[in-house]
Amino acid sequence: MITTTIFPGRYVQGQGALSLLAEETKRLASKALIIVDPAVSSLLETLLTADAEVSLTSAPFGGECSDEEIARLTELAKGCAAGAIVGLGGGKALDTAKAVAHALGLPVIIVPTLASTDAPCSALSVIYTTEGAFKRYLLLPRNPDVVLVDSEIILNAPVRFLVSGMGDALSTWFEAEDCRLSGAGNMTGRPGSMTAIALAKLCFETLMADGADAIQAMKDKEVTPALERIIEANTLLSGLGFESGGLSGAHAIHNGLTVLPETHHYWHGEKVAIGTLALIMLTDKPAELKNKAFDFCQAVGLPICLADIGLDTPTDAQLMRVAQQACAPGETIHNIKGGVTPEQVLAAIKAVDAEGRRRKGS
Repeated sequence: MITTTIFPGRYVQGQGALSLLAEETKRLASKALIIVDPAVSSLLETLLTADAEVSLTSAPFGGECSDEEIARLTELAKGCAAGAIVGLGGGKALDTAKAVAHALGLPVIIVPTLASTDAPCSALSVIYTTEGAFKRYLLLPRNPDVVLVDSEIILNAPVRFLVSGMGDALSTWFEAEDCRLSGAGNMTGRPGSMTAIALAKLCFETLMADGADAIQAMKDKEVTPALERIIEANTLLSGLGFESGGLSGAHAIHNGLTVLPETHHYWHGEKVAIGTLALIMLTDKPAELKNKAFDFCQAVGLPICLADIGLDTPTDAQLMRVAQQACAPGETIHNIKGGVTPEQVLAAIKAVDAEGRRRKGS
């Protein structure tokens, strides 16, 4: 059997890491275009004059990772003779930077300002229309050359972003294990290595050990070792785990939940958390592991019942729509060994809701 595991070229994390951007950039090019999310444009003040050996030009991100925005920024990069692209901000700005770098055949440096998803390390951009509707996935031939994460910037974001990132990361080991047991392929189409599975498990162990302490650190506005470990788990370990370990039911159920408009105001990781709890029910994990996952979600403030994601009184017909979408042809839920039916998914979702409501006394 041939296994394949993919990684970003370099991962840099720590308090004040943003000060190393010029140093990391000049290893790759003497000129770079920074695509910056306007919400964090204040961070540019010191960056653009940080190092005389590298020329950094900024361009504001337009708000959507669309073909039109990618084309606009590609022309700007050509105009300033950029030898590298930098993405600074949230997920859509980062995906746009990856796509622009791909269009020009240039190296890319990703600087996330949130730890809310595991996308920064991946070889993937999600493309939308100019109005913000999903259009397609752009699979990239390589992962980012550098991912640079400044823990102090993450600290100053709202706590909910970090919690949502933990919801996304919680799925990593469970989904990688499903793929390992069934022999399913990861994002490369081939099975992941033992390294990928081990990192996925480390992601889970880190969440269990440090999640609650990281939340407290965010509230106290202190960069602590626990917070550093959770940022790494949300960003690097979860990123490596999903891309090289593989996906299964948690993300498929997340995708199913999006067919119900009531869930649209909730974040990706929050819905993935419900998907993970349903996956645990669906694959009949031991009671101890089930309780551990529910306890963790309660401790850090992740959803544990359907009301927590806007579904106060969903009908069986609504939930069957979710289950059917989760089981659509090509969905990752089919990476579960033995196969899954919509009826089984419906039962698992209802079991999560019942357990979550029981725990809340409702």
